[in-house]
Formats: sequence, C-alpha cells, structure tokens
Amino acid sequence: MQKILIVDDEQPIRTLLDYNLKQSNFETIMAADGEEAVSKVEKENPDLVLLDLMLPKMDGIEVCKVLRQRNINTPIIMLTAKGEETDKVLGLEIGADDYMTKPFSPREVVARVKAVLRRSGERTGIDDEEEDLHVLRSGPITVHPDQYEVYLDDQALEFTPKEFELLVYFLQNKNRVLTRDQLLSAVWNYDFAGDTRIVDVHVSHLREKIEENTRKPNFIKTVRGIGYKFEEPKLK
Repeated sequence: MQKILIVDDEQPIRTLLDYNLKQSNFETIMAADGEEAVSKVEKENPDLVLLDLMLPKMDGIEVCKVLRQRNINTPIIMLTAKGEETDKVLGLEIGADDYMTKPFSPREVVARVKAVLRRSGERTGIDDEEEDLHVLRSGPITVHPDQYEVYLDDQALEFTPKEFELLVYFLQNKNRVLTRDQLLSAVWNYDFAGDTRIVDVHVSHLREKIEENTRKPNFIKTVRGIGYKFEEPKLK
C-alpha cells in the first residue's frame, strides 16, 4: 500500500483528502505545518506528498526547497488557493512535480496522485540481460529507466520524478523536434491549460544537470517558436 503525506493547516481539507485517498486504497499520514512536514518525510518516507503552499512555521515553497536540497526526491503535488502564474512557476522551479489550485475536486486529486505515482516509477524485477535492453544512452549520458538511475560518465545524478520522465522521453525521441504541447501531453499526461512554461522550467532543470554550458547546450536544443530537440552528440 502506497503512503501519501497530506500537508495542510486546515483540518477539513486534511480530513477530506484523507477519506478520499483511503477509499482509493492509499495509506495516509498528515502534517499541519511545514516543519512537521519535513520531519514526517524524513521519518516516514512517503511515496508522495500533497503539500499546501500557505503553511505556518515554514511555507510549502520552503518545504519543497529543503527536501530537494537534502536530495529527497519524493514526488510533490502542491496545493494552493493562489492561482497566479508566478506562484505556479516558483513551485515547479524549486522541484514540485505538479500543481493544483483550490478549490479542487477530491476525485481529481486522487487521479493526479495516481498519475504521478505511476509515472514516478514503480520498479519491476528484471534480470541483467533484460535490464540492458531498457538502457538509454546518448554520449556520456546513460539512463536505466527501470532502476530510476541516470549517469553522466560514471557520476550518478539526482532527478525529481518529473525531470527523470522528461529526460527519458527526450532520449526515446532523439533528434526529433518536439513541441511544448507534445511534451506536456506525453510527460504530464493531462491538459495543463496550455501552460507550456512548465516545460521550459523542467528543461532548464535538465540542462543544469547534464550540460557543461547551459547557454550553449550540447544536448537539449531550443527550436525557436516550436519547442526542443534532444540531439545525439557528434563524435569528435
């Protein structure tokens, strides 16, 4: 049974989410402020965090930032009453995987939780020979999708679930021009109301981790006015 941490300072919202998630066969734990949330993540190791933005002691943005700084890549869905673009982008920039604005349907929350968990990676047991068939490579980059591992040369890299999924999709579609809408559909798997800024934010994160020079990327090239292309590096 997968464990969901519900973080919200409003008891009625915690109760509502708790009920609906349990009805969908999730285990739930709860926190009412940011400091408690960080502590629960470290002690309970949940599979996903539903994180309210406006929290006492430490707000959701700071909680997300602290977790990512500690290399805790648990998927995070941010919940907030704020609908401004700046709040949404800020949450995604510091490592959130998804974003929902209150008021929301509990059924939609459960659907988003299932989608993020499905994409963030339930691992299956496969032997070494079968595993090698799943390996994706491009120059110094090696990705093991079933093991959720990325290496740049021999150095292991840390990715959030959404960054990892985006990288895998790029590698599966090397040298193809992909529009931002295509990436939204393939990686986020639902209508994000045309909010292609989410794609740009995550591409920026990927470049910071795999490119020597983010201003002159070797791998993820911007195709002006269209989207992006992951180029196979040329042999020198």
